[in-house]
Amino acid sequence: MIDYKLKVEQELLIWKQKMTRQSGPISRVAKTAQTKINGLLPEKFHKVMTESIKNMVKATLVGSNLTTKKRSLTSMSLYERDELFKEKLSTFRKTAVIEGAGTGAGGILLGVADFPLLLSIKMKFLFEVAAVYGFDTNDSEERLFILHIFLLAFSSEEKRKETLLIIENWQQQKYVVADMDWREFQQEYRDYIDLVKMFQMLPGIGAVIGAFANYNLLDQLGETAMNSYRLRLLQS
Repeated sequence: MIDYKLKVEQELLIWKQKMTRQSGPISRVAKTAQTKINGLLPEKFHKVMTESIKNMVKATLVGSNLTTKKRSLTSMSLYERDELFKEKLSTFRKTAVIEGAGTGAGGILLGVADFPLLLSIKMKFLFEVAAVYGFDTNDSEERLFILHIFLLAFSSEEKRKETLLIIENWQQQKYVVADMDWREFQQEYRDYIDLVKMFQMLPGIGAVIGAFANYNLLDQLGETAMNSYRLRLLQS
């Protein structure tokens, strides 16, 4: 167990370096372009999008909490939790791939449905991961932590660094970040996935792109969630 803990600590160091390193030139150019586009959009659009995604996420949080089994896993070692996590990730990744291929094959019409479907898969996955690592999602604090994991996984370089600091110091920060900045949340997420999801709507190749994109998005979310909960367990 001591050897495994040392292994995890080394993996956490590598992960934190990855999360804080500078984005590549393509990512920076894309973010600059998206920021300019967002600045040209009317304020009413931003308000509508913020409220829509806020309500969508909150509904998903409630549904995910109700359907997640709150099993007692207090006796499990970190190694056992990580192994159970890998099983969960494999299952949800397959679901996301099927969803991406299906909506991608349907072109623009089903592409519109992809956003809420994929969002619900991701949120349900995070609730299951929280349970694996022994955290009770009946607690509003834990649901707020889940939102920060989500933001950490799908945000720009600057926001990613800021969110990582919050997660690393959650015991203190949870009293500071009493609620989510929903406008920032929706804008970061949309900016992150807009480009790949636009390609998913292309006829002929949409199914392949959708499946590939969703596989990678779940992988990224999984890595972020696993290491975020590892940090908390090792600090407790």
